[in-house]
Amino acid sequence: MTPILELKGITKQFPGVLANDHIDLRLEKGEILALLGENGAGKSTLMNILYGLYQPDQGEIWIDGKPVTIQSPSDAIEAGIGMVHQHFMLIPVFTVTENVMLGDEVVKTAGVLDRQTAAAKIEEISKTYGLEVDPHDYLRDLPVGVQQRVEIIKLLYREAEILIFDEPTAVLTPQEADELFLIMRSLAERGKSIIFITHKLREVLDIADRIMVIRRGKMVGETMPEQADKNSLAAMMVGRDVNLVVEKIFQEPGDIVLEVKNLTVADKFQNVMVDNVSMDVRAGEIVGIAGVQGNGQTELVEVVTGLRKLESGSVTLFGQDISNTSPRRITELGSAHIPEDRQADGLVLPFPVAENLVLCTYYKEPFSNGVVLRYDQIMENAVKLIEDFDIRTPNALTPVGSLSGGNQQKVIIARELSRPIQFLVASQPTRGLDVGSIEYIHSRIVQKRDEGCAVLLVSPELDEIMELSDRIAVMYRGEIIAVVPNRGVSKEQIGLLMAGVLPQGDIPTDENIVIEATF
Repeated sequence: MTPILELKGITKQFPGVLANDHIDLRLEKGEILALLGENGAGKSTLMNILYGLYQPDQGEIWIDGKPVTIQSPSDAIEAGIGMVHQHFMLIPVFTVTENVMLGDEVVKTAGVLDRQTAAAKIEEISKTYGLEVDPHDYLRDLPVGVQQRVEIIKLLYREAEILIFDEPTAVLTPQEADELFLIMRSLAERGKSIIFITHKLREVLDIADRIMVIRRGKMVGETMPEQADKNSLAAMMVGRDVNLVVEKIFQEPGDIVLEVKNLTVADKFQNVMVDNVSMDVRAGEIVGIAGVQGNGQTELVEVVTGLRKLESGSVTLFGQDISNTSPRRITELGSAHIPEDRQADGLVLPFPVAENLVLCTYYKEPFSNGVVLRYDQIMENAVKLIEDFDIRTPNALTPVGSLSGGNQQKVIIARELSRPIQFLVASQPTRGLDVGSIEYIHSRIVQKRDEGCAVLLVSPELDEIMELSDRIAVMYRGEIIAVVPNRGVSKEQIGLLMAGVLPQGDIPTDENIVIEATF
């Protein structure tokens, strides 16, 4: 049987990097193919070639047994290829119908949009594939999981036969992820073919029909879920055995390092994003903030790190009031920050890797004498950290903006964790990282905790929260609705809290108005 898609000998070279090295890939009709690989392995480059964002230096793309030329996303859509991006390409103030038909509008006479015909088609698609979306709803009113369904409907509306899912569960609760997998299986059963890119090995084993692994630009392995497990897949990805279990022993926390009292934060439109939140983080403990992205976690972190002003309440660090204090002062108190948006808040993209690695300390010894920078010391520091944190870069003078997203993240983590600190704010610290890098970063975070550092961990990855945290605080619609000790609580219970479902019965509160949920 002819595969619906074949990539033959795809090769792509960037300055100093062979991103794809004669890659062959086939996709059968009605198949879910998982594509695994570590950071810089070439997965995104390969998919960008397939979607027309890059042109290959060598190789061919075949669809339904015929060679095709894809020079733009429009060509890809015309060829029946669609992509569900990790960050949704939707407009909040538009309805579902307006979002779906954008760029492929149905018009009546005189150029008037025919929303009724488009809505009827959306309802038919929704019913056929079990997507359960009301075409008349506004995007801003929909949960994240439903917004993702709209992205899928956009592709089906354009009659895509090959669907690329890029890290599709990154912003979903466990329950929403399970619903997505049911939808993906429904799509495959109806003849759609899916390429599924993810770092989550459990998901690959749950949903894939076949698994292919890329390492350093080459296709190094292919297996079936029934023939693999998480350890074997991790080893195939990084070329060595990987410890997937975070080794962490219980220890009594010390004194309060961070204390937040009755904190209220608004956005630029004066919408309340953090609503009267109180919490603390102690020395030698990791407090994880669980919640679907967009429930106030970003604004909470920005206030704690000096990037946003608060409306009311207070924030103290090491007993000092840091409310509305500058990021530099907070850093100099002994804190570190791994930001959620690495490009906006963590890096200066045109600067070389070496300079980005000293952004917090460039004005101090040994990198400066107070007047001029000492580039020999800056370069020596960079060479060491590039090796220690396995930053994949041609050299230390390469602009950090030219690195892959995962390697940009490694630059930030190397800079923040290589300094002496007593408080760490880690917001999505392993975002975009492969399993080998995740193993290393998790071990470093736990090491900091064991050294007495207080850690505030924010992550939409519930597995990460549960593996690392000593206590888990759940944020929902700007409030911390529960704080639970990470002993005996299940992922499903935390997932329900993330969706705003409180357990039945009374919930006791302590003197600091911190909820301890009991299940």
